[in-house]
Amino acid sequence: MDVMEAIVGRRQIKQFKPDPIDMDQLKSWLEAASYAPNHRMNQPWQILVIGEETRAKLNHKANFGDAPVVLAFVCEPGKTPVDRDENLVAVAAFIQNFCLAAHAAGAGTRWTSIGSTENGHEVLGLGEGYEAYVLGVGYPHEVPAPKHHTPIEEKMKHLP
Repeated sequence: MDVMEAIVGRRQIKQFKPDPIDMDQLKSWLEAASYAPNHRMNQPWQILVIGEETRAKLNHKANFGDAPVVLAFVCEPGKTPVDRDENLVAVAAFIQNFCLAAHAAGAGTRWTSIGSTENGHEVLGLGEGYEAYVLGVGYPHEVPAPKHHTPIEEKMKHLP
């Protein structure tokens, strides 16, 4: 699968098959994700592999689509507001790389904001200034049809 096909074909998966994800393959997707751009090569991410007890405490309303693997991508705080913003963007790029690598291998992801909740912060043991984005990872039960996207021309503005 080429990169354009991966970008355009990746979807938010709602429900996963129970088939396990090979941990060596998962690590290869994480390794690929680590090539995300990041300011000063600070690599402001940490990855938490969520076990059953922690997963239950997170209490996600859809149980992450019954994904066989749940990961939390933690963003380290910055020393300044600009550093914080750069870290958030770097972690988002890391997650997108991970999602594309998983998709290219036939797996899928479900990106959630549960790590941003008060309960999510407490359950994941996040310190002040840390943020977390929690993803279910597995093989899709079905891949949703693409949703309508605003034509890119409507999002572009040309400056003099």
